[in-house]
Amino acid sequence: MALLLLGAEGQVGREIASLAAARGLPLTALARRALDITDREAVRQAVRESFTAAINCAAYTAVDRAESEESRALAVNRDGAGNLAAACAAAGVPLIHLSTDYVFDGRKGSPYREDDPVAPLNVYGRSKLAGEEAVRAACPAHVILRTSWVFGAEGVNFVKTMLRLGGEREELGIVADQFGCPTPAAALAGRVLAVAETLAPQSYGTFHCAGAERTSWFAFAEAIFEGWQALTDRPAPRLKAIATADYPTAAARPADSTLDSSRFQATFATGPIDWRAGLDDVLRRLAARQGGKP
Repeated sequence: MALLLLGAEGQVGREIASLAAARGLPLTALARRALDITDREAVRQAVRESFTAAINCAAYTAVDRAESEESRALAVNRDGAGNLAAACAAAGVPLIHLSTDYVFDGRKGSPYREDDPVAPLNVYGRSKLAGEEAVRAACPAHVILRTSWVFGAEGVNFVKTMLRLGGEREELGIVADQFGCPTPAAALAGRVLAVAETLAPQSYGTFHCAGAERTSWFAFAEAIFEGWQALTDRPAPRLKAIATADYPTAAARPADSTLDSSRFQATFATGPIDWRAGLDDVLRRLAARQGGKP
Protein backbone atom coordinates (compact mmCIF):
# COMPACT_ATOMS: atom_id res chain seq x y z
CA MET A 1 0.00 0.00 0.00
CA ALA A 2 1.25 3.47 -0.91
CA LEU A 3 -0.76 6.45 0.34
CA LEU A 4 -0.81 10.14 -0.54
CA LEU A 5 -1.78 12.52 2.27
CA LEU A 6 -2.69 16.15 1.71
CA GLY A 7 -3.03 18.53 4.65
CA ALA A 8 -0.28 16.75 6.55
CA GLU A 9 0.18 19.50 9.16
CA GLY A 10 -3.42 19.66 10.33
CA GLN A 11 -4.74 17.88 13.42
CA VAL A 12 -5.85 14.73 11.65
CA GLY A 13 -3.07 14.83 9.06
CA ARG A 14 -0.39 14.76 11.74
CA GLU A 15 -2.01 11.81 13.46
CA ILE A 16 -2.35 9.91 10.19
CA ALA A 17 1.32 10.48 9.37
CA SER A 18 2.38 9.39 12.86
CA LEU A 19 0.22 6.28 12.83
CA ALA A 20 1.30 5.30 9.32
CA ALA A 21 4.94 5.61 10.36
CA ALA A 22 4.33 3.46 13.43
CA ARG A 23 2.72 0.79 11.25
CA GLY A 24 5.38 0.98 8.56
CA LEU A 25 2.91 2.08 5.90
CA PRO A 26 4.40 3.93 2.92
CA LEU A 27 2.99 7.46 3.04
CA THR A 28 3.78 10.58 1.02
CA ALA A 29 2.68 13.40 3.33
CA LEU A 30 2.32 16.86 1.80
CA ALA A 31 1.64 20.04 3.77
CA ARG A 32 0.27 23.21 2.23
CA ARG A 33 3.72 24.67 1.60
CA ALA A 34 4.55 21.58 -0.45
CA LEU A 35 1.27 21.42 -2.37
CA ASP A 36 -1.51 24.00 -2.60
CA ILE A 37 -4.63 22.08 -3.58
CA THR A 38 -6.04 25.18 -5.27
CA ASP A 39 -3.28 24.77 -7.89
CA ARG A 40 -4.91 22.33 -10.32
CA GLU A 41 -1.79 21.51 -12.31
CA ALA A 42 0.35 20.98 -9.22
CA VAL A 43 -2.28 18.62 -7.83
CA ARG A 44 -2.44 16.71 -11.11
CA GLN A 45 1.31 16.19 -11.06
CA ALA A 46 1.31 15.09 -7.41
CA VAL A 47 -1.23 12.28 -7.88
CA ARG A 48 0.47 9.24 -9.37
CA GLU A 49 -1.02 5.95 -10.50
CA SER A 50 1.24 4.11 -8.06
CA PHE A 51 -0.72 5.42 -5.06
CA THR A 52 -3.20 3.01 -3.51
CA ALA A 53 -5.33 5.90 -2.23
CA ALA A 54 -5.22 9.65 -1.61
CA ILE A 55 -6.36 11.13 1.70
CA ASN A 56 -7.54 14.73 1.74
CA CYS A 57 -7.19 16.46 5.09
CA ALA A 58 -6.47 19.85 3.50
CA ALA A 59 -9.21 22.33 4.34
CA TYR A 60 -10.09 25.88 5.26
CA THR A 61 -11.43 25.45 8.81
CA ALA A 62 -11.72 28.98 10.26
CA VAL A 63 -15.49 28.86 10.71
CA ASP A 64 -16.07 32.47 11.76
CA ARG A 65 -13.45 34.02 9.47
CA ALA A 66 -15.02 32.20 6.53
CA GLU A 67 -18.00 34.54 6.78
CA SER A 68 -15.77 37.36 5.50
CA GLU A 69 -13.50 35.14 3.38
CA GLU A 70 -16.03 33.15 1.42
CA SER A 71 -14.00 33.13 -1.78
CA ARG A 72 -10.99 31.69 0.05
CA ALA A 73 -13.07 29.06 1.82
CA LEU A 74 -14.62 27.98 -1.47
CA ALA A 75 -11.27 27.98 -3.25
CA VAL A 76 -9.87 25.47 -0.77
CA ASN A 77 -12.88 23.45 0.33
CA ARG A 78 -14.72 23.28 -3.00
CA ASP A 79 -12.24 23.94 -5.80
CA GLY A 80 -9.28 22.29 -4.09
CA ALA A 81 -11.32 19.19 -3.33
CA GLY A 82 -12.49 19.16 -6.95
CA ASN A 83 -8.93 19.48 -8.23
CA LEU A 84 -7.83 16.51 -6.16
CA ALA A 85 -10.88 14.43 -7.11
CA ALA A 86 -10.29 15.05 -10.82
CA ALA A 87 -6.61 14.16 -10.50
CA CYS A 88 -7.46 10.97 -8.60
CA ALA A 89 -10.03 9.95 -11.20
CA ALA A 90 -7.54 10.51 -14.02
CA ALA A 91 -4.90 8.41 -12.24
CA GLY A 92 -7.31 5.71 -11.10
CA VAL A 93 -6.62 6.45 -7.42
CA PRO A 94 -9.46 6.22 -4.87
CA LEU A 95 -9.96 9.33 -2.73
CA ILE A 96 -10.75 9.54 1.00
CA HIS A 97 -12.08 13.02 1.75
CA LEU A 98 -12.89 14.52 5.16
CA SER A 99 -16.02 16.61 5.59
CA THR A 100 -18.03 17.99 8.48
CA ASP A 101 -21.21 17.86 10.55
CA TYR A 102 -21.72 21.52 9.64
CA VAL A 103 -23.38 20.45 6.38
CA PHE A 104 -26.49 20.02 8.60
CA ASP A 105 -28.60 22.72 10.24
CA GLY A 106 -28.95 20.94 13.58
CA ARG A 107 -32.76 20.99 13.63
CA LYS A 108 -33.50 17.30 13.07
CA GLY A 109 -33.85 16.41 16.75
CA SER A 110 -32.04 13.07 16.45
CA PRO A 111 -28.64 11.89 15.18
CA TYR A 112 -28.00 12.59 11.51
CA ARG A 113 -27.66 9.72 9.08
CA GLU A 114 -25.86 9.94 5.77
CA ASP A 115 -29.02 10.31 3.69
CA ASP A 116 -30.59 13.09 5.77
CA PRO A 117 -31.16 16.41 3.97
CA VAL A 118 -28.26 18.85 4.17
CA ALA A 119 -28.77 22.53 4.98
CA PRO A 120 -25.60 24.29 6.16
CA LEU A 121 -26.05 27.45 8.22
CA ASN A 122 -22.72 29.13 7.50
CA VAL A 123 -20.14 29.73 4.77
CA TYR A 124 -17.82 27.06 6.11
CA GLY A 125 -20.55 24.43 6.00
CA ARG A 126 -21.61 25.49 2.50
CA SER A 127 -18.02 25.34 1.27
CA LYS A 128 -17.54 21.83 2.68
CA LEU A 129 -20.84 20.69 1.17
CA ALA A 130 -19.70 22.08 -2.17
CA GLY A 131 -16.49 20.10 -1.73
CA GLU A 132 -18.47 16.90 -1.17
CA GLU A 133 -20.43 17.58 -4.35
CA ALA A 134 -17.24 18.25 -6.30
CA VAL A 135 -15.72 14.97 -5.10
CA ARG A 136 -18.81 12.96 -6.02
CA ALA A 137 -19.00 14.57 -9.46
CA ALA A 138 -15.33 14.08 -10.37
CA CYS A 139 -14.26 10.84 -8.70
CA PRO A 140 -16.68 7.89 -8.37
CA ALA A 141 -14.08 5.95 -6.38
CA HIS A 142 -14.42 8.00 -3.20
CA VAL A 143 -15.13 7.73 0.50
CA ILE A 144 -16.38 10.94 2.12
CA LEU A 145 -16.10 10.92 5.91
CA ARG A 146 -18.14 13.49 7.81
CA THR A 147 -16.78 14.07 11.27
CA SER A 148 -17.26 16.59 14.08
CA TRP A 149 -15.69 18.52 16.95
CA VAL A 150 -12.19 17.18 16.24
CA PHE A 151 -9.60 17.63 18.98
CA GLY A 152 -6.05 16.49 19.62
CA ALA A 153 -2.70 17.39 21.12
CA GLU A 154 -1.71 19.23 17.94
CA GLY A 155 -3.18 22.23 16.19
CA VAL A 156 -5.98 24.54 17.34
CA ASN A 157 -9.05 22.96 18.92
CA PHE A 158 -11.56 23.29 21.75
CA VAL A 159 -9.54 21.29 24.26
CA LYS A 160 -6.41 23.39 23.90
CA THR A 161 -8.40 26.61 23.82
CA MET A 162 -10.16 25.67 27.07
CA LEU A 163 -6.87 24.90 28.80
CA ARG A 164 -5.36 28.16 27.62
CA LEU A 165 -8.33 30.24 28.73
CA GLY A 166 -8.60 28.29 31.97
CA GLY A 167 -5.06 29.32 32.81
CA GLU A 168 -5.91 32.97 32.21
CA ARG A 169 -9.35 33.38 33.78
CA GLU A 170 -11.14 32.36 36.94
CA GLU A 171 -14.49 31.89 35.19
CA LEU A 172 -15.43 30.75 31.71
CA GLY A 173 -18.84 31.00 30.07
CA ILE A 174 -19.42 27.92 27.91
CA VAL A 175 -22.30 27.36 25.50
CA ALA A 176 -24.58 24.65 26.89
CA ASP A 177 -27.29 24.47 24.21
CA GLN A 178 -25.19 23.23 21.27
CA PHE A 179 -24.73 19.47 21.02
CA GLY A 180 -22.49 17.22 18.97
CA CYS A 181 -19.95 14.40 19.02
CA PRO A 182 -16.34 15.19 20.03
CA THR A 183 -13.89 13.19 17.92
CA PRO A 184 -10.25 12.51 18.91
CA ALA A 185 -7.95 13.19 15.97
CA ALA A 186 -5.94 10.05 16.73
CA ALA A 187 -9.03 7.82 16.66
CA LEU A 188 -10.20 9.43 13.44
CA ALA A 189 -6.75 8.85 11.92
CA GLY A 190 -7.03 5.17 12.77
CA ARG A 191 -10.40 4.97 11.05
CA VAL A 192 -9.07 6.73 7.97
CA LEU A 193 -6.26 4.20 7.66
CA ALA A 194 -8.76 1.38 8.21
CA VAL A 195 -10.70 2.72 5.22
CA ALA A 196 -7.51 2.98 3.15
CA GLU A 197 -6.58 -0.60 3.95
CA THR A 198 -9.97 -2.05 2.95
CA LEU A 199 -11.05 0.17 0.05
CA ALA A 200 -13.31 -1.59 -2.43
CA PRO A 201 -16.10 -0.45 -4.76
CA GLN A 202 -18.77 -1.73 -2.38
CA SER A 203 -17.47 0.60 0.35
CA TYR A 204 -17.43 3.79 -1.71
CA GLY A 205 -19.80 6.56 -0.66
CA THR A 206 -20.50 8.94 2.22
CA PHE A 207 -20.15 7.95 5.87
CA HIS A 208 -20.31 9.54 9.30
CA CYS A 209 -17.32 8.93 11.55
CA ALA A 210 -17.42 10.74 14.88
CA GLY A 211 -17.40 10.19 18.62
CA ALA A 212 -20.13 7.88 19.86
CA GLU A 213 -21.40 9.95 22.79
CA ARG A 214 -23.48 13.10 22.29
CA THR A 215 -22.57 15.98 24.56
CA SER A 216 -22.68 19.76 24.82
CA TRP A 217 -19.80 22.18 24.68
CA PHE A 218 -20.38 22.87 28.38
CA ALA A 219 -20.27 19.21 29.39
CA PHE A 220 -17.23 18.71 27.16
CA ALA A 221 -15.48 21.57 28.98
CA GLU A 222 -16.36 20.01 32.33
CA ALA A 223 -14.74 16.73 31.23
CA ILE A 224 -11.65 18.59 30.02
CA PHE A 225 -11.03 20.42 33.30
CA GLU A 226 -11.86 17.40 35.43
CA GLY A 227 -9.24 15.37 33.58
CA TRP A 228 -6.71 18.20 33.54
CA GLN A 229 -7.02 18.84 37.27
CA ALA A 230 -6.51 15.16 38.03
CA LEU A 231 -3.32 15.13 35.96
CA THR A 232 -1.78 18.41 37.02
CA ASP A 233 -3.32 19.43 40.37
CA ARG A 234 -3.95 22.84 38.79
CA PRO A 235 -7.18 24.55 39.85
CA ALA A 236 -9.95 24.59 37.30
CA PRO A 237 -11.87 27.76 36.47
CA ARG A 238 -15.52 28.12 37.36
CA LEU A 239 -17.65 27.11 34.42
CA LYS A 240 -20.84 29.02 33.70
CA ALA A 241 -23.42 27.52 31.35
CA ILE A 242 -24.58 30.08 28.80
CA ALA A 243 -26.90 30.07 25.81
CA THR A 244 -25.86 30.46 22.20
CA ALA A 245 -27.59 33.85 22.21
CA ASP A 246 -25.22 34.97 24.97
CA TYR A 247 -22.16 34.18 22.86
CA PRO A 248 -22.67 35.77 19.44
CA THR A 249 -20.34 34.64 16.66
CA ALA A 250 -19.96 35.65 13.03
CA ALA A 251 -21.05 32.20 11.85
CA ALA A 252 -24.24 30.47 12.97
CA ARG A 253 -23.74 26.99 14.42
CA PRO A 254 -26.13 24.02 14.32
CA ALA A 255 -27.86 23.45 17.67
CA ASP A 256 -27.47 19.67 17.48
CA SER A 257 -25.25 18.16 14.79
CA THR A 258 -24.91 14.73 16.40
CA LEU A 259 -23.81 12.17 13.81
CA ASP A 260 -24.90 8.54 13.62
CA SER A 261 -21.74 6.56 12.76
CA SER A 262 -23.29 3.09 12.71
CA ARG A 263 -23.06 2.71 8.92
CA PHE A 264 -19.32 3.39 9.01
CA GLN A 265 -18.81 0.87 11.82
CA ALA A 266 -20.74 -1.83 9.97
CA THR A 267 -19.05 -1.22 6.63
CA PHE A 268 -15.47 -1.02 7.87
CA ALA A 269 -15.77 -3.38 10.86
CA THR A 270 -14.72 -0.83 13.46
CA GLY A 271 -16.02 -0.11 16.93
CA PRO A 272 -17.46 3.17 18.19
CA ILE A 273 -15.09 6.03 19.00
CA ASP A 274 -14.79 6.65 22.74
CA TRP A 275 -14.05 10.36 22.92
CA ARG A 276 -13.56 10.29 26.68
CA ALA A 277 -10.70 7.80 26.34
CA GLY A 278 -9.32 9.95 23.53
CA LEU A 279 -9.56 13.02 25.76
CA ASP A 280 -7.63 11.26 28.52
CA ASP A 281 -4.86 10.46 26.04
CA VAL A 282 -4.70 14.03 24.73
CA LEU A 283 -4.62 15.51 28.22
CA ARG A 284 -1.80 13.16 29.24
CA ARG A 285 0.21 14.20 26.19
CA LEU A 286 -0.34 17.87 26.93
CA ALA A 287 0.42 17.47 30.64
CA ALA A 288 3.69 15.70 29.83
CA ARG A 289 4.75 18.66 27.70
CA GLN A 290 3.98 21.10 30.49
CA GLY A 291 5.50 19.21 33.36
CA GLY A 292 2.28 17.85 34.80
CA LYS A 293 1.94 14.48 36.46
CA PRO A 294 3.06 11.59 34.21
